[in-house]
Amino acid sequence: MRSTHDFPYFEGGSFSSLFAQDITDARYGFILNYPATACWAAYPNTKKYFLQDGSSEATKTPFHKICQKEPWKNLSILGDAIPGIIITRPPKLLIDYWREHFGFSYTNVEMIHCSIYLDEINQSDRFDKLITLFPFDHLKREKHAIPSDTHYHLLSKATLASLGVQCPTYSSHNLLEINLENIQLPEQFPYLIKTSHGLSGEGTYIIKSTSDLNYCLEELRKYLEIKLLETIVVSEFVFNVVQNYCVQFYINKTGDITLIGTTSQIVTETGDYLGGLIHYRTTDMSKFFEMIAAIGQYAHHQGYFGVVGFDVLEDTNGQLYVIDVNFRVNGSTPLCLQRHTLLGQGKEVAKYSTDYRIDGTLDSILVTLKPELDRKDFIILSAQEFIKYGKIYSEIYGIVAGESIKQIQHIEQNLHKKGLQCLI
Repeated sequence: MRSTHDFPYFEGGSFSSLFAQDITDARYGFILNYPATACWAAYPNTKKYFLQDGSSEATKTPFHKICQKEPWKNLSILGDAIPGIIITRPPKLLIDYWREHFGFSYTNVEMIHCSIYLDEINQSDRFDKLITLFPFDHLKREKHAIPSDTHYHLLSKATLASLGVQCPTYSSHNLLEINLENIQLPEQFPYLIKTSHGLSGEGTYIIKSTSDLNYCLEELRKYLEIKLLETIVVSEFVFNVVQNYCVQFYINKTGDITLIGTTSQIVTETGDYLGGLIHYRTTDMSKFFEMIAAIGQYAHHQGYFGVVGFDVLEDTNGQLYVIDVNFRVNGSTPLCLQRHTLLGQGKEVAKYSTDYRIDGTLDSILVTLKPELDRKDFIILSAQEFIKYGKIYSEIYGIVAGESIKQIQHIEQNLHKKGLQCLI
């Protein structure tokens, strides 16, 4: 392991260059979508590697998010070395835009139909190892780049206490061994209850009242009924929070750590993730070095290599509490990887959001926003067209970048005048 005072910043701008040092020993690919448990999933994760992506069909994370918008976002900056496996192809216009603005060829994209993709990967000698965001029940164990049992353990909320970092006091409970009704809950609100493998904020419940608790228990019972939940965590609430960070780094196979970046997270009152804000030049990551070293050491001892992102709350006393660790590519990783490109253009601040929306087709949007896109005031990571009541609109994952927060606000105002709306 490197000294905790000697973590360099990653110098590249793609996942291919990030993973390059660790993918020379076999033929690697990157499955860019998460598994799912919904009825539309040809390969549902319902056997061993449970994830909580909705307690009923009506609340499941939709196909267009798991299999289109999210994987396309990571595909945009995949680079040319690692083949990216997708199960729905992005619009040609979007790929053309990426090719022009990110400079990659996108000739390494492997499109495999969603109804057969895991069978085809299992049977093919095209790939020896697959980098994944989450272990797949239906992908052969030996095909996982990270041993699947290890990855599942690392991704569990119950693993947090083992990492050697300061975190909120919590207790974990195996619901196969104890009835939900028999768990000793805190006497006073607020506190949190989390499922072990909630997806994108799903399965995290902030308990501030009896009604919150009743709703949470009802959701947990639904998960138990459909046999997609084994472990929950009951955590203390962190008060007087002044910052919510996502700290990201890469750990290679030999245990060396490279910094990727730190974002200030933008979340709703209920904890739903909306995006992140980053100051490329002024953010001092040194206050997280001890945490990075401890988490990196644990990951290395477990046999993990790849991206690690951990969420940290800072209170008014300057105390730091790690509340979640994701041993995978994170939502804001592409934002962090724009560091050198944007600093080269004098843009020191950038904001990423998953909630941009604008009326019109992608074709019309690329024309309308061309001046902002050419200046990299706005960067499109992912875009998808929808139609409602006969009206076409597009949902975009994107980045607004500028020299300062004030300039970002000015850019956003101009984008808003052109019809781009954002929930943030």
